[in-house]
Amino acid sequence: MELEGKRSISSMIAASVLITLITLSTLTIGMASPAAAQQGGTPGAAPAAASSSSNAACGQVVSGVVNLTANLNCSGDGIIVGGPNTVINMNGFSITGPGQDSSKVAIMVPNVDNVVVNGPGSLSNFQAGVLLTGANGFQINSVILSNNQIGTFMTGADNAQVQQNIIQGNSIGVASHSSTGSAIDSNLMNGNLLAGITFVNTQQSNVGMNNVVGSQNGVFLDGQSSQNTISANNVLENVIDLNNANGLPTNINANQYVDNSCETSNPSGLCIGR
Repeated sequence: MELEGKRSISSMIAASVLITLITLSTLTIGMASPAAAQQGGTPGAAPAAASSSSNAACGQVVSGVVNLTANLNCSGDGIIVGGPNTVINMNGFSITGPGQDSSKVAIMVPNVDNVVVNGPGSLSNFQAGVLLTGANGFQINSVILSNNQIGTFMTGADNAQVQQNIIQGNSIGVASHSSTGSAIDSNLMNGNLLAGITFVNTQQSNVGMNNVVGSQNGVFLDGQSSQNTISANNVLENVIDLNNANGLPTNINANQYVDNSCETSNPSGLCIGR
């Protein structure tokens, strides 16, 4: 496949990705902190935090060990994490939102560390399945994230782990903005329109052993993303499988592409045997 004819398409994709990231970033500006939500100082504020809660309700601020016991069909946000070391066990249930074009999030993690989301379970029909802001040590595994604008969006986050999930039918599967030390491993990504994985100003992160199929960009890293390792992925049947800043030589931003099975890359030479 010829890459020359794709460069204008790739530029448009990069612009769309950045617009989507900016849109989601604005959610964090006016977002009440968990403490403010617990105080109930404004009409419509989220309920007080529940510790070791079962059957969490839509819009509830939670901490401790949270065990879902039923599906949640939310007209607003899903679950808001209000304390560190929170564990959300999906137990095979779903959290479903009001649509991709809403400003709502299935699981919101604002500035709290060491949060874990365990599947099986599903997060769908939100602007973001997970919105992670300024947190360290987040983990999500064995969850289906589908039909969201962005499956998992992390901004200002450190050491997040997104592993062994099914991420499909979103505009972007996983998006990272101004984050460091993420591990995005062993996920199945299919049909995420703009990109399977997108990094903007993201450093020292690893993308490994993922299957990424059916996007305009399989894996996209912008020019400010550096010292990342993209290795041992199957990235196939995308318009551009691997895209390093629309063709920026990898020695400029020190990203490493190793042993990836793919057909097209920008710049060329990032795929095994190509």
